[in-house]
Amino acid sequence: MAQTAQQIAENRRRYEELRAAGQDQTPKGLPQPTALDGAPIAPDAVIHRETVPAGWYTTLLLKRGEGLRIVDNRGHASVSLLAWREEDPSERINCADTIKVQWSAAISKGRVILSDMGRVVFSVIEDTCGAHDLLVGGSTPASVLATTGASGRNTQENFLAAVSKAGLGVRDIPPCITFFAPVALDGAGRFLWKEGRKRAGDFVDLRAEMNLIVAASNCAHALNPSPSAGGAVTLIKHRTPAARSDDLCRTASPEAMRAFAFTDRLYA
Repeated sequence: MAQTAQQIAENRRRYEELRAAGQDQTPKGLPQPTALDGAPIAPDAVIHRETVPAGWYTTLLLKRGEGLRIVDNRGHASVSLLAWREEDPSERINCADTIKVQWSAAISKGRVILSDMGRVVFSVIEDTCGAHDLLVGGSTPASVLATTGASGRNTQENFLAAVSKAGLGVRDIPPCITFFAPVALDGAGRFLWKEGRKRAGDFVDLRAEMNLIVAASNCAHALNPSPSAGGAVTLIKHRTPAARSDDLCRTASPEAMRAFAFTDRLYA
């Protein structure tokens, strides 16, 4: 049935209200970045710690409620990350829906990362830089060759190796999120690299909101113009306090609240 002019106008009004809330009101309620020396992890909360050298990757399992701290040790690394629900890996991280539902491509403390089923994969509970990329994707053999003039390790091939270890295949590799990747846009809509936003010791804490298989690739971002970009990163799997009903990630927006309700029903 065709909509009337009044219905169209009402739908448009509602859309503008939601957009204003998502693009204006919600960011004002988000916290400032975490201090570099803030949010220490108690030694007895650490479950696992590992160093991933430049160019390499790792896979790990996270249980619902566990945290993953990713640390850029020297301030020159970028970490591309994928995640799948352990019980059913056909549900996986979805960058497009993460952007669409939160009305923003900016990921920072207080935001969430969603699955392709509309559930919450991760909550971003600590973050020192807010410089993360949901749009460009990981490095490829071609991007490494263009930047360095030689072939080298890259995220595309790292993810192919990682999924094979988890019993998955190439069709299970969705677009990734890359942390410590200061990507911006110029006035013409072209991607820019903002190197000044990277610092040694920057970290992000992700709280798993479902049981997850995680793959992390430590390769220079495709837009990073420096041929020598890279460095070791540290991953710390740790116990986090249970999220309270007023948890910022759960209450930042109506969309986040609905996604959490959907996720909680899965594990009820």
